[in-house]
Amino acid sequence: MAYVESLRVFARVVELGSITSGGRDLRLTPAVASKRIKELEKHLGVRLFNRTTRSLTPTEVGKRFYSEARKILESIEEAETVVSQFSDTPRGTIRVAAPLGVGHRIIAPLIPEFVEEYPATEVRLRISDRKVDIMAEGLDLAFFVGLPRDSNLKMRKIADCRRVLCAAPDYLERFGTPHTPEDLAKDHNCLLLRYPRSPEYFWVLETWDGQKKYEFSGKFDTDDSEVLVDWAVAGRGIINRPRFEVADHLNAGRLVEVMPQTPPAAAIFGCLYPHKKLQDPKVRLFVDFVVKRGQAIFHQIESEQAA
Repeated sequence: MAYVESLRVFARVVELGSITSGGRDLRLTPAVASKRIKELEKHLGVRLFNRTTRSLTPTEVGKRFYSEARKILESIEEAETVVSQFSDTPRGTIRVAAPLGVGHRIIAPLIPEFVEEYPATEVRLRISDRKVDIMAEGLDLAFFVGLPRDSNLKMRKIADCRRVLCAAPDYLERFGTPHTPEDLAKDHNCLLLRYPRSPEYFWVLETWDGQKKYEFSGKFDTDDSEVLVDWAVAGRGIINRPRFEVADHLNAGRLVEVMPQTPPAAAIFGCLYPHKKLQDPKVRLFVDFVVKRGQAIFHQIESEQAA
């Protein structure tokens, strides 16, 4: 088992690009992860990484070894999945990613409930608005709000997700209420979610002529959706967010919907996971659990705001 664990460390270090990140993902200190790599190199009699003060990259031998090591690890995972079919008790670790808004409001509260119901499982949640690579980052599934593009992954839809343009009453008093996309482009500070490959470099609005894509600008942006909401509540500009994320602020009057006649195009709230011959029972249970409970929470938030 020690050798298999060393293979897991090696694979995660390659995938995440550093010993610190690879070790942290497996809940190991950098010192322990580094020791595992050195032991593996000593056992194989080759150097697996090129090390500099700024980077860590696999050698040519390391790349070849990684390819074969992944096959071994995947075979072990498949074997364990087969065995788990005969057990009534799901066990093991589930690695999950979710964007900030849905992660904080819906996914995170459900994880303790799931682990309490299935105490032999562990769930490791990563919350970030940045796009994740499920396969490269070794995730079991990733939740999303938007329109998935990766056809190599299976999708489970949870709910349709309405979006809304909104701003603080104070902001609208100072700068006026926009009525058209042209007003937004000319007279207003749009608060934008920005990071590499962000799907929100454009805002897609529903118009009388169908969906249209607009490129708006703002004086500041961020890669954190919750910062955008904080800025909007503080009267700094107009945001385009899923309605459930700002429902409390809309209900309390801290934010006001604008341009309801040309709302942002709706999105999908769902999850993505890899195609596999055998779906790991604990992952399937977790997905079913979150879909059922998540739908109830999501619809409750939306109905309260509608009322």
